[in-house]
Amino acid sequence: MARIVVALGGNALGNTPKEQEEKVKAASKSLLDLVDNGNEIIIAHGNGPQVGMINLAFDEGSKVNDKIVSVELPECTAMSQGYIGYHLQKGIRNELNNRKMPWHVATIATQIIVDKNDEAFENPTKPIGGYYSKEVAEKLMVENKNVIFKEDAGRGYRRVVPSPKPVEIVEKESILNMLDNEFIVIACGGGGIPVVKNEDGNLEGIPAVIDKDFAAAKLANSIDAEYLFILTAVDRVAINFNKPNQQEVKKMSVEEAIAYCNEGQFAPGSMLPKVQAAMDFVKGGKNRRAIIASLEKAAQAINGESGTEIYL
Repeated sequence: MARIVVALGGNALGNTPKEQEEKVKAASKSLLDLVDNGNEIIIAHGNGPQVGMINLAFDEGSKVNDKIVSVELPECTAMSQGYIGYHLQKGIRNELNNRKMPWHVATIATQIIVDKNDEAFENPTKPIGGYYSKEVAEKLMVENKNVIFKEDAGRGYRRVVPSPKPVEIVEKESILNMLDNEFIVIACGGGGIPVVKNEDGNLEGIPAVIDKDFAAAKLANSIDAEYLFILTAVDRVAINFNKPNQQEVKKMSVEEAIAYCNEGQFAPGSMLPKVQAAMDFVKGGKNRRAIIASLEKAAQAINGESGTEIYL
C-alpha cells in the first residue's frame, strides 16, 4: 500500500457551492479509484476562489450592514476548510457507500505555523478570489488602498495576498492517528490556517494564504508519504505554454525542472508553485514521486499513462 497525499486545486472545484458540489461528486470517483487500487490517501485542497469570495462577502456586507463585520483571512480560510471539507466528505462518503468500501472520511481543521518574518509579507503574490479586468482591478485598488491586484497567467487580474512558506503542521499527530484507523483524511485545506507563535509559545492567526501545493508537500513530508499528487485542470505540465511550440512533459528530473523555472516557463501563482512544491517533496526523501496531473486521470497517472512525473 502506498501513502499518497493528493492536492486538489481550488479552481478545479468550481466557482459556486452548487458547482463545487457537482465537481466533488465526480472527483470522488477518481480519488476512490486510487483507494480501490490499494492505496491510502490524504486530501489537501486549495481555496483561492472560495477564500476570496468569503472575504469579499464580509467586506462588502460590512459596508451596508452594521451587524456584519469584516473577517480576517485566517478565519476566512477556516470557513473555506469547513464548507469545502463538507462537500468532499459527503461526496467521498457517498461514493464509499456505493462501492461498499469500509473506509471512514473526516475533515480536520488544520493550522500551519509560518515565520512572521517571512519575506512574503513584504511581497504579496498569492492570487485569491475571482478574475477582473484591468480597469475594474485598478478601480478596486483606488477604493481600497490595502488591496493589491496583479495579472494572473493571462486570464485577468486577481487580488494577491502574502503567501508565506509552511513551517510546521500543528495537527500532524491527529492526522497520523486518523490514518492509522482507516480514515481518508481531508487536511491542510486552503493551504492551512496560517498561524505564528507568540513569545509565550501560543498560536495567533496572521493575515495570509499559504499556497496549498507547498502545504501539501509539507504534509507529505511530515507523514512520510511515497507520492504527492498535485491535481489540476491539465493532463500534463507544458513548456512554451500557449505558444505554437507548446510541448507536454511526461517526466522531468529536479535538475530539468529547475532549468525550466529559471527560464520562466511556469507562471507564478499558477504552475510554478506546483512544480516547486513537487521538487521540495521528492528532495525530502528516497524513492519519492511527485505527479502533476488532471483530476479526472489521477488513477491513470500513477501508472504513467497520464500526468507529469517529477523525480530526483
